[in-house]
Amino acid sequence: MAHVEMTEEELRQRVRALLEEAHPDKVDQFTFRGKQFDHGLAMVHFPEGLGGLGLNPKMQAIVNDEIRKHAKTFYEDLNVNPIGIGMGAPVVLTHGTEEMKNTLIKRIFTGEDIWCQLFSEPGAGSDVAGLSSRAVRDGDDWVVNGQKVWTTLAHISKWGMLVSRTNPDVPKHKGMSYFLLDMEAPGVDVQPLYQITGEAEFNEVFLNDVRIPNERMLGEEGDGWKVAITTLMNERSALGGGSGRKGGGPVGILMNLWKNHQAAGRSAAAKAVLRDEITQLYIKSELLRLTSQRARAAAKQGNPGPEGSVGKLAQSELYKKVWECGQEVIGADSLVFEAGYELRRPAMEEKQDSLAYAKYQFLRSRANSIEGGTSEIMRNILGERVLGLPGEPRVDKDIAWKDVPRG
Repeated sequence: MAHVEMTEEELRQRVRALLEEAHPDKVDQFTFRGKQFDHGLAMVHFPEGLGGLGLNPKMQAIVNDEIRKHAKTFYEDLNVNPIGIGMGAPVVLTHGTEEMKNTLIKRIFTGEDIWCQLFSEPGAGSDVAGLSSRAVRDGDDWVVNGQKVWTTLAHISKWGMLVSRTNPDVPKHKGMSYFLLDMEAPGVDVQPLYQITGEAEFNEVFLNDVRIPNERMLGEEGDGWKVAITTLMNERSALGGGSGRKGGGPVGILMNLWKNHQAAGRSAAAKAVLRDEITQLYIKSELLRLTSQRARAAAKQGNPGPEGSVGKLAQSELYKKVWECGQEVIGADSLVFEAGYELRRPAMEEKQDSLAYAKYQFLRSRANSIEGGTSEIMRNILGERVLGLPGEPRVDKDIAWKDVPRG
């Protein structure tokens, strides 16, 4: 799809017109982001009328830069609605009906409707296509039973992207269908899974005779794997996006920690070694940011290819190293986690205290190389689909799902 041409100055003028009408420092999140959507400045690569202007995706950085220049308040998309904006909106745009696009995408961007992703199951984690939850047609509805696990933000979500098996008599990749699930529907039971931080942002979800109208199916019956691939490619691109601005994100927090704690009883030699490590992490963070920008610019209709796995793999491993280095910078104080381990269900507030945030992220980043596809799976995808290396043997690929042996 050809992109619309617009100069940087023309786009900046559009942003200034938005700020005159609604300023993020003066109105609430929903009001400002709603106006941003109406002005086509939400996701500029989306079509006009759906939050965009049909521009190249890289032009979004200009919008964000202009907002930051004139406002103290800036809403990071992945803090507002990570799964909805990162995955839900592109999937609805690509596979949804016109009604879905017109009713769902704006509320995704504003954060009025939080979204979650219902793919993984206790017996089908890395092998999503092996899932066993069942959806059976009953008139105009589908009745779904099964269990999902590691469902981020399910406890505060309005909509869930659900893949379930609708035909067990065909090979596993062909017998799945993709639904939009109302998380408030009868029979949806969300239970917390507590992690090392004491929070429960992950959940397991039990589906007991949940009815989903057929009109909420994305794609046709049996298209579940195709639609799921769109979701997963956008997920990996979103998770591997790096910071949107130079020196931002985790490495920016790390440098602030260094400014405040570099003298913490270290010898000159120890400081030199640690300074060199931080420099290397800064360089790698900048490489990740630029690579992610290039990948987004190459995306068509907002949907990246398997190359999105490069950023996801790099970011997962890099951020763990950044936060580990942060603990070294903090020193002995890093042994104390002031937040405690009280079990709680988090909302999506952003943590402001860089010291507390660094300690929190050291614990939270353990999940980075698991969520959205493990680093091992990312390496397989890159090897097979990007480098063209021989794939691993898949003996169950061409036999009916019901005939695949299970433990």
